[in-house]
Amino acid sequence: MLKYLLQTILLSFLIITYSVKATEIYEVKQSSIGTTVTLGGTVIPYKEVTLSAQVPGRVKKIAGEEGDKFAENAVLVKIDDTVLRAKRRSAEAAFYQADAALRNANIQYSRELWSPESPQKSAPGGMGLPFMFDQFFTQPMSDVMGRSSSGLDRQADLHNFGSQIDQARSALMQARSQIEQIDASLRDALSKAPFNGVIIRKLIEEGDTVQPGMPLIEFADTEYLQIKVDVPARLVTGLKKGMTVPAKLDVSDKPALVRVAQIFPTADPNLHTVTVKFDLPIGTQTGPGQYAEVEIQDVTVPVQNLPIIPRSAIIWRGSLPAIRVVTEKDGEKKTQLRLIRLGRDIDQQQVSVLSGVSAGDKVELNPKPAISSGWTSKSSNNNH
Repeated sequence: MLKYLLQTILLSFLIITYSVKATEIYEVKQSSIGTTVTLGGTVIPYKEVTLSAQVPGRVKKIAGEEGDKFAENAVLVKIDDTVLRAKRRSAEAAFYQADAALRNANIQYSRELWSPESPQKSAPGGMGLPFMFDQFFTQPMSDVMGRSSSGLDRQADLHNFGSQIDQARSALMQARSQIEQIDASLRDALSKAPFNGVIIRKLIEEGDTVQPGMPLIEFADTEYLQIKVDVPARLVTGLKKGMTVPAKLDVSDKPALVRVAQIFPTADPNLHTVTVKFDLPIGTQTGPGQYAEVEIQDVTVPVQNLPIIPRSAIIWRGSLPAIRVVTEKDGEKKTQLRLIRLGRDIDQQQVSVLSGVSAGDKVELNPKPAISSGWTSKSSNNNH
């Protein structure tokens, strides 16, 4: 009997000790909170491009379907380049022909420079004595008498061969530029991924004939996501690049903190709104096109002083939030279950309270679901 009594006392002591340790008390604090406005927006990719056709032709290959991932520089769409390659071979032939003409013109110029009026060009034929007489006597006498000018004739011949060099060089440059132009068209026949991403929309199929400017696919980087919101101009003054604001996603009930990434410099003249983009945390379970809400502080409304409590202190009875307030009178502690009206989220751990509790009240953290007292509400000391 004594052994049983000792076991009972020990078990009761352990239960009391566990209850004391398990119950944590939090003293409600007050904080200055501004009035916020909830605005709807759309989840968008950080980067998104529409790849368009640059050359006409038939679509020969598409790398994948919507949702397929590709690395940077991967070929997404290939247009048939048979005609372009045939044109390149023709341009190569013209290049070799122009190169041969240039080399021949250089040789002719060098021969005229070092061996002017060579025998192969001006020899009259027959015996060589008349030719020698003409070279040593007739031609010099003609120059002296002013009937001819050997120096001027030589300059004319050199200029003629020099002009042939310029023409051959021009033809070579034209052939080279034509090859470069065709090579650029061959590169344009391949639509490559400009960055790591996924195909979000395919606008053509294999075998389709496309013309320059026709859209082919939409490609986006979905690893980094943003929320795009049209913010009223009066609220933009409360935003700065880099600041964080709370947001809610359509696919999740848990709030998230998003960062202001970009504020457009101009407003819409009709709607009087400014486009603002917010960065979502990496790994957020959402996708482009989904709905999201962002809370933005309205700096035109005076700041309110509201009590702040941890989320772990809230007890949910259906859709009604409540807390367990700890009171002490004559050395005796009592708990009271009290209805509250929640305000906006401060962060993932804390939330503001519009009514039901005041600064200085003590509440239980992680309260047990069992109710030891009836529902009460605190109409006095409400904060509005």
